[in-house]
Amino acid sequence: MVIGLVLGVGCGIGLWALAVWLFPPRPALGAILARAMTRPTPAPILASEETGWVAKLGRPFVAPLRALGLPGTRLAGDLTVLGRPVATHLAEKAVLAIAGLLMPVLAQLLLMLAGLSLGIQCQVVAGLVLAACGFVVPDLRTRSEAAKLRTGFRHALSAYLDLVWITLAGGAGVDSALRDSAAIGRGWAFAHIRRALDRARLTRTTPWATLRQLGEELDITELSELAASLSLAGTEGAKIRTSLAAKATALRTHQLADAEAQAQAATERMALPVMALFLGFLVFIAYPALNQILGQL
Repeated sequence: MVIGLVLGVGCGIGLWALAVWLFPPRPALGAILARAMTRPTPAPILASEETGWVAKLGRPFVAPLRALGLPGTRLAGDLTVLGRPVATHLAEKAVLAIAGLLMPVLAQLLLMLAGLSLGIQCQVVAGLVLAACGFVVPDLRTRSEAAKLRTGFRHALSAYLDLVWITLAGGAGVDSALRDSAAIGRGWAFAHIRRALDRARLTRTTPWATLRQLGEELDITELSELAASLSLAGTEGAKIRTSLAAKATALRTHQLADAEAQAQAATERMALPVMALFLGFLVFIAYPALNQILGQL
């Protein structure tokens, strides 16, 4: 009965996904009016493009997964950091889930050639577990890669603040200090900063506005705070050199604290294999004596 229920639920979900793909739901009237009344949002600074055969293979499953509300806001921000389209991510999740669901069937076909069998219950359970793992693995990988990129961007931002502060001390203006300092650096972070500054120059907007937009897209509050400080310097004439030096120092202190915390966590994890080895050694010593005692009872 359990297998029948599981198969019935899976069939119902598949039929519902097919119906949503064939007849997508219409948006509500309130959403259409709100979209027409709101001001258009600026084009994103972070570029993304859809590539790979997985995105093409799983494209029919993108609309049903979007109807379920996937991905979440936080995961969508991580995808923006990686420059990966949401449709490509959802297609990858669907393809991996289907591959995990069909893997026990393929294993059963190979075992049938050798005269063996897994059993229908084992196939169903293994297929559901592998499908769930394939559905979740892209999310975990995306969060891990996005966290690494954000950490690297914060390291580059601290160096960028030092360069801007030194350029301002040399008598340069705010705009020229931002552009000259960004032109010196290399890497992923400096490339995005240069793209934001070029966007400001081409659209004739202030550089702190595009830097604030970049900080919101990357979910890096330090960059948004830098944009706010630059805005005060550009509009109110506030002195910015001392503020930038303080921000760079605070950012490096925070990074050192995070590095120490990660090192301590790695040290604690290193103690777990030693403890497991010690417990195994105790069991290896105590087993003969315990077996002899139980044999004499």
